[in-house]
Amino acid sequence: MQVIRGIEKLDAKNTFITIGNFDGVHLGHQKIFEYLNKKAKQSNGKSVVVTFHPHPIKVLFKDHPLKLITTTEDKLKLIEKCGIDVTVLIPFTLEFAQIEAKDFVKNILVEKLNAKWIIVGYDYRFGRSRKGDRDLLKILGKTYGFGVTVLKAYKKKGKILSSTSIRNALMEGNIKEANMFLGRAYHIDGEVIKGFGRGSSMLGYPTANILPFQEIIPKEGVYAVKVTLPHMGKTFKGVANLGKNPTFGNSQLSYEVHILDFRENLLGKKIRIHFISRLRDEKKFSSVEELKNSIAKDIEKAKKIFQTDRTKLFLCS
Repeated sequence: MQVIRGIEKLDAKNTFITIGNFDGVHLGHQKIFEYLNKKAKQSNGKSVVVTFHPHPIKVLFKDHPLKLITTTEDKLKLIEKCGIDVTVLIPFTLEFAQIEAKDFVKNILVEKLNAKWIIVGYDYRFGRSRKGDRDLLKILGKTYGFGVTVLKAYKKKGKILSSTSIRNALMEGNIKEANMFLGRAYHIDGEVIKGFGRGSSMLGYPTANILPFQEIIPKEGVYAVKVTLPHMGKTFKGVANLGKNPTFGNSQLSYEVHILDFRENLLGKKIRIHFISRLRDEKKFSSVEELKNSIAKDIEKAKKIFQTDRTKLFLCS
């Protein structure tokens, strides 16, 4: 996939374009990309995704608490996996936000990207103050000679699928729903940092403590996870704890994972944690022994989940 970071003139004359933030690249986005690719191939054209960095909300509303599902680089890799030919990553600035909807279509989609067909979701809005909508797009299509397709909302088990619904599910610890909407296990990437060392010395369950790169961390608790180690090119099973370790009276959040049947020192290594299932809330135990017994039960419960789990993983590349 060709990635264009900025607004450039495309060589391709037969482009089929979709526009959006596509945070998470969830199943609804994937349906749009699938339709886009199909439409492009029918006319021997190029499928083009136009997206933005940073997310417009982060530029227009700096105090907004928005947390993104994917990093920009993850988003690009996920879009590539969907078979898209070209992704145009437009730097979103306050100046760019002032472009009128008509000018965005004429100057960028038509003159720069040579739009032959534009495919958008049911709630798509664009241009200054989000004044542009699907009706305006259809009117401009007649003026500049491009077609427009507006796709219906994609639903899963009766719920409209959106990036917001996935964010909410993650913050509530509803990993099952988040993964169902994503079409894969939600993951966080991070670097292994030095922790308190209690896992091995006190509990008998060594853990890797993570400094995460992603903005959204699922709700505090204990999770069955799978762990990809890029330096080894392997994925292992594990149990992760997200929280403050109340048994030891910690005040800061920590993110740690025990990898089953694994003893290598991972300090300084990059790892990816895929969340499969939430096991329980974090709990304060009356003794270290009680905590050890609970960890043993968590591991056994996770192993049973892994026996039947078929969740797709987005592996490191």
